[in-house]
Amino acid sequence: MSQDQNRPTLPWWRVPMVWLVIGGPAVVVLASLVTLYLAVSGGDRAVYDTATQAESYSPATQARNHAVTPRH
Repeated sequence: MSQDQNRPTLPWWRVPMVWLVIGGPAVVVLASLVTLYLAVSGGDRAVYDTATQAESYSPATQARNHAVTPRH
């Protein structure tokens, strides 16, 4: 009889490699469920007042246009 046959076999949940095989996909599934929850529960609000926002961007737009104008 060889020594390998004399050793008792471990149950599957006591083998560390099993937890790597099960744990990897389990973490991915859990992360996808969290991502799905975040996507469904919190959406972006619609912006209706675009005229006021366009005026608030006016100084930045002027500075950008001034920065790209060639000097004479």
